[in-house]
Amino acid sequence: MKVALIQSPLVWENPTANRNYFEKKINAITEQVDLIVLPEMFTTGFTMNPYKVAEKMHGETVIWLQNLAKTKVAAITGSVIITENNNFYNRLLFVFPSGEIQFYDKRHLFTLAGEEKVYSPGKKKLIIDYLGWKICPLICYDLRFPVFSRNVENYDLLVYVANWPKTRINAWDALLKARAIENMSYTIGMNRIGSDTNNLEYNGHSQIIDFSGNHLIDIQENEDAYITTLHKKNLLVFRNKFGFLHDKDFFTVSD
Repeated sequence: MKVALIQSPLVWENPTANRNYFEKKINAITEQVDLIVLPEMFTTGFTMNPYKVAEKMHGETVIWLQNLAKTKVAAITGSVIITENNNFYNRLLFVFPSGEIQFYDKRHLFTLAGEEKVYSPGKKKLIIDYLGWKICPLICYDLRFPVFSRNVENYDLLVYVANWPKTRINAWDALLKARAIENMSYTIGMNRIGSDTNNLEYNGHSQIIDFSGNHLIDIQENEDAYITTLHKKNLLVFRNKFGFLHDKDFFTVSD
């Protein structure tokens, strides 16, 4: 599966400007890719003002994603702010080339920024079946909670989309590698660059790590689209040789 990570700055609370930016970046990808990954809250930046920018599931950004996925014949994923049943969600959308959508609501809300005061937490882990791959998508702060991300579903690819600031980037790098190794899974970390209205600086460090902890896309700090191919056969050979997941603990996660 060929994947593209679009590492980018974000325009604060301006969905139109961000959609226009990403459309140009996506259309500039000339090779055929299967999956395009965008950052957390890619239309707004990590804002605690959802009242200004939240959209519905039939809103402009969702329709735009569906049209773009159909045109590029590629799945597109990233998180946006969605309002539903009088609640706000930091919602990761996985849009298939057909326009079908599956979604995951961020479970671990970032209390340091007061995210839990304005957004509702998700309840369920999502496993997506796409092109013969099982994909587990998660969002930013979820990275710090290995129990929730534990590979009890035999997924092949773990995806984290984020707005993870430069001040704590060492944790991002270390935890992404740990999640890849402990879950014996390809792992994508998709972060933004630039700065936001809260004077937080973001230096990216988007990357792809394989099931044994090796980088397939090295740590990146520049604005660009980074593309590589993941090989499921290599993953299966490694898992068959080193059956560490057979010895995992079994547990349930409660609210």
